[in-house]
Amino acid sequence: MSAVPRPTLMPRGEEGVFYDRLGEHELVYQRCEPGGHIVFPLRTVCPECGSEHLGLHRSEGRGVVHSFTVQHRAGHPFFVDQVPYALALADLSEGFRVLASVPDPTDLAVGAVVEVGFEDLEDDLTLLRLDILDGGEGL
Repeated sequence: MSAVPRPTLMPRGEEGVFYDRLGEHELVYQRCEPGGHIVFPLRTVCPECGSEHLGLHRSEGRGVVHSFTVQHRAGHPFFVDQVPYALALADLSEGFRVLASVPDPTDLAVGAVVEVGFEDLEDDLTLLRLDILDGGEGL
C-alpha cells in the first residue's frame, strides 16, 4: 500500500446522508413527491420542478453497464499501487446512474448486468462498487 495517506472525505448535508446510508450498506436516491422525478445524487430541491418535497428511497441495486473505463493512471498518489482499476457507469432499474469501481472487470462490457455492492474501507467509510452478475446482458 502507498505511504501517501488516503484522501479524506468530508461529506456534509445530503452527501453526508448518502455516505451514512452507504455505511449501512444501502444505496439511496430521492423521488420528488409532487412530480415523481427521480433525483440522484441527493439534493435539497428537485432539479426538474424545484420542489423541496423529496422522499428518500432505497435502491434495489441492480442495473446495466452504460459505459466503463479502465484507469491506468492514478488520480491521486494514494492510488498508484491500485492501477489499473475499472470504473463503470451503470443505469439502475429505478432510473438513475451511478459511477463505481468494478473489482473484477473480467466480464465487464456495455450491457452487462451489475449489482451494487459495498466496500467497507474503514469504520467510517464505505464506498459503492459494482459486481458483474452471471447471465449475460440486460435486466
